[in-house]
Amino acid sequence: MTEPVILVVDDEPAVGRVLVALLGQAGMAADHVLSGELALAALERRPYQVVVTDIRMPGMDGMAVLRTVTTQWPEIPVIVLTAHGTVASAVDAMKAGAADYLLKPFDRDEVVFAVRKALTRADHDDREAVHGLQSPEGFGGSSRAMSECLDLVRRASQGTATVLLRGETGVGKDVAARAIHEQSARSAGPFVKVHCAAFPDTLLESELFGYEKGAFTGAAARKLGRVDLAQGGTLFLDEIGEVKPATQVKLLQLLQDRSFERLGGTETLKADVRFVAATHRDLESMVSAGEFREDLFYRLCVLPIWVPPLRDRPEDVEMLAHRFVKTAASEQGRGARSLSAGAIALLRTQRWPGNVRQLQNFIERLVILGDRPVIEDEDVRRELGRQPIPAPVVNPAASQAGGAASFAEPSERHSHAGGPARDRPSYPGVAGERPSSPGASREEAATLADRRRSVERQAILDALQQSGDNRTVAARILGLSRRTFYNKLRDLGIS
Repeated sequence: MTEPVILVVDDEPAVGRVLVALLGQAGMAADHVLSGELALAALERRPYQVVVTDIRMPGMDGMAVLRTVTTQWPEIPVIVLTAHGTVASAVDAMKAGAADYLLKPFDRDEVVFAVRKALTRADHDDREAVHGLQSPEGFGGSSRAMSECLDLVRRASQGTATVLLRGETGVGKDVAARAIHEQSARSAGPFVKVHCAAFPDTLLESELFGYEKGAFTGAAARKLGRVDLAQGGTLFLDEIGEVKPATQVKLLQLLQDRSFERLGGTETLKADVRFVAATHRDLESMVSAGEFREDLFYRLCVLPIWVPPLRDRPEDVEMLAHRFVKTAASEQGRGARSLSAGAIALLRTQRWPGNVRQLQNFIERLVILGDRPVIEDEDVRRELGRQPIPAPVVNPAASQAGGAASFAEPSERHSHAGGPARDRPSYPGVAGERPSSPGASREEAATLADRRRSVERQAILDALQQSGDNRTVAARILGLSRRTFYNKLRDLGIS
């Protein structure tokens, strides 16, 4: 086992020498640099386990070092050491992510204890990374929205109740599911994933529950289903909103009674399984439309967790981008790569409709196509130009008539789940359409209604085409809630 390596950052050479010697006597190798700028350069060259930095230094001070390290190298704990300590500065340092805060003149035993405690924390974080929360897929962040989500994931992992992960495509619901399993008491058992949208309804049932020999033509031997394979562990039902009503009935029995039968079998089997499901669909609207069983919805939604989209947490883009650059550079054999401040600023301006997955793919493309160790803003701009990221725009039909939105958003006093009333924005009607006067004929009213339906239908088709048939993005383009959007699809007969 290699000895831990500590980076000491202090503009006073004597202090640096004392700390290096002190840590060496405690069995820890240490390097000393005289400025924050030299510290960042050293971190690029060598994998340090802990950083100990002074606060007041010329040029880049210790707080700037702290913020940069926690952003670019979140796995490295930072200990702040200063001769000018105040309660306010200590609070600021801890809020910025400092692992500890020590005062000069320092006590030698206290310094060694603080560094060893930070090493223990780093080792714990490394193990947690293996279990998913700091995975290369990017399920992490320091924003308020993501911090709340991570806290719910940690809490959910401590129990056995069914979890329903909700959020747009690409936000990391599958990574959250694995994190729940890996941190749970069932982590020694299997984690079995079923992508419900990947199977036709007739095959999904046999995939879930298995079948007995002779159950149907071609069933030459018994086959164990995914429920069998997940015994003692976690069964992850991805895209649960795509399951058809016939299979929903059997899923309800599985969740309610923890029992199932194989196709062609008569024996009722017990399912020792923890269930985690995920969907990007608006299940409440589907329940209202009769497309999803209400009783199954409530069985699934014991512990609902919303994974926020990337556009709602732009402060996480920097951390994720740096992490993806390191991962991509290592996997692609491109040597050390980093992002300039200008590149990060430009990345943060994008809405990323494909969320974290899209950001990861974009960063990988930058690493593969880039020729320089530092990715600049012009590199980002070049790739954005080659494959533009769609951004919400005004509906073309409306923009031709002065930019008004296409649809009227109906008022909703209550959600389908019986939740509290929510304020929703109102939108004008179809651009150019005037309400019929009291004296208008039935023929004129019918013509206006037909015209409105035609305009709405074309606007929805245009939005679906623009969004690559992603209904969540299409609803956002049109300025509609998902519930209203799905109601429009049903009313207009758009499948």
